Amino acid sequence: MTRSVNFSLLASALILSSLLVVAVAGKPSDDLKPIRREIYEGGKIFDISHRYTPEMPAWESTQGMVNFLRLAASMKNGSFANVSEMKLSVHSGTHIDAPGHFIDKYYDAGFDSDSLDLRTLNGPALLVDVPRDKNITAEVMESLQIPKGVRRVLFRTVNTDKRLMFKKEFDSSFAGFMTDGAKWLVENTDIKLVGLDYLSFAAFEESPATHKVILAGRDIIPVEALKLDDVEVGMYSLHCLPLRLVGAEGAPTRCILIK
Repeated sequence: MTRSVNFSLLASALILSSLLVVAVAGKPSDDLKPIRREIYEGGKIFDISHRYTPEMPAWESTQGMVNFLRLAASMKNGSFANVSEMKLSVHSGTHIDAPGHFIDKYYDAGFDSDSLDLRTLNGPALLVDVPRDKNITAEVMESLQIPKGVRRVLFRTVNTDKRLMFKKEFDSSFAGFMTDGAKWLVENTDIKLVGLDYLSFAAFEESPATHKVILAGRDIIPVEALKLDDVEVGMYSLHCLPLRLVGAEGAPTRCILIK
């Protein structure tokens, strides 16, 4: 008898909960305008991925992403459904680098985006502010005083202040890691995920050498082109899920922070 009453109470609670969810969410709007969110739950969840638009910058391009997306099948032209196709670099927008990006033997061996460890891409992460108008050198890394044991760090630089990811023309003056800064990170920290706020975590002038330092051990994952404005410095739960592209040395990635 007691068990029956408990089930009844549980059913009533579930129904009430469902009604509350509907009441809070409300009915779909009749004006057919989609809601595009950056922040959820009153500042508890932050979407730190950039939207893919024609105006988003692309590596060494003055025209942005241009026509990367097209409607291949259209209902207006008689098709049963709308079907879009896209053509873009796997290093477009918010994305990860796999070891094969700058180290050819790793590419040949199959160290692609599908081989990356989700345990590294998901977990506690520290967001820090880098001194403005500076690349991340060994001196800057030391000054940030990142505690031992911290495995994921997102570095917010002047790139965010300048809103470089919202300008379609590629800007080679973006702030990033210098080779000595990357070496300092490898030798003196426990960091296994490096996040930055432009298309490359490595400064333009030293990009190949810096990438090789970070990717050589195959245990550090760079996450690039993160959207870090309107997020406070501090610890978060980071969740990054790259596309499982077998044979690709990078992959578009959706990343969120949970406070």
